Amino acid sequence: MKKSVSSFAQSVVDWQLSHGRQHLPWQHTKDPYRIWLSEIMLQQTQVATVLGYYERFLARFPTVSALGVAEQSEVMPYWAGLGYYARARNLHKCAQTIHYEYGGQFPRSSKELATLSGIGPSTAAAIAAFAYGERSPIMDGNVKRVFCRYFGVYGLTHLRATENKLWDLARQVIAAAPADLNMTAYTQGQMDLGSQVCTRGQPNCSACPLQAGCYALEHQTQTELPTPKPKTKQAERHCDMLIWQQGNQILVEQRPDSGIWGGLLTLPQFEDESQLQQFILNQGLSLNETHKMAGLTHVFSHFKLHITPWWIQTSTPLREPSVQQQWIDLTQLDQTALPAPVLKLLTGIKNQQPILF
Repeated sequence: MKKSVSSFAQSVVDWQLSHGRQHLPWQHTKDPYRIWLSEIMLQQTQVATVLGYYERFLARFPTVSALGVAEQSEVMPYWAGLGYYARARNLHKCAQTIHYEYGGQFPRSSKELATLSGIGPSTAAAIAAFAYGERSPIMDGNVKRVFCRYFGVYGLTHLRATENKLWDLARQVIAAAPADLNMTAYTQGQMDLGSQVCTRGQPNCSACPLQAGCYALEHQTQTELPTPKPKTKQAERHCDMLIWQQGNQILVEQRPDSGIWGGLLTLPQFEDESQLQQFILNQGLSLNETHKMAGLTHVFSHFKLHITPWWIQTSTPLREPSVQQQWIDLTQLDQTALPAPVLKLLTGIKNQQPILF
């Protein structure tokens, strides 16, 4: 084990400098704001998806102070579609703290960074390593997979006992590494290995710089490590949504900060068709003018949401919305904080291509 630990970090560094990713927009910077933003966006989201969001977000909020002084309603449109919206709310709260309490300067240690909203130990260590060269271990999903396979660690990775073992190994690796270890390359290299080589489905062991000491390769247990989670049937939910169109305007509602799509604008949502029909009647509208549209399914991390949309067009003057409601213009969809399935539905309406039954 000692030999494996001693060679681990430098092997990752050498591989990353030759074969790892070098041209991502958040690389080759020591700016903790840009690094932090990329780390939060990349949580549970693929690089290809993040790239466009990252550039647009920075164009609107070029510094942490620019983000910190903005209203949450200004921030959410630049996150809409990325999912896991608690990240955006915590991002904004963290920026406010850094602007108002730290004078717009990020803390320089992983320990202090981890006290801020939305920054866990692994994210804090990554920021500190990339921005300041701190010798801190990281342990995200990709890195857990690499460590479990290389060191032969069994046990569900979300359990505390397994996590503690992995963190302990990560600290041992850094402690045994050369004093001049390139922390940027090592930190990035672990992420690159997990996403490009030591993948979940079919790891490319022949291209791995750690193959000589890898437990999983030696014992042919790549499919057993990390220990697979027991399969559970994904819960399913159903709802009805109303697309109420007056001219070029659509009625939307503000979601509460907690729960799904927290802080975003969505279509009026109902538990079932009868509840939706009662709402329509209460507005003095006709059920005969309401058209059922083709349904769609949106997959969250823990459940599937089956959406049945309904569409009604009225020509009367715009009704005064309630406190939580507002009218938005179809030409402003790209600047509005809408969940992905709602944006898809309204884009169809905008393009005059609603799919009706």
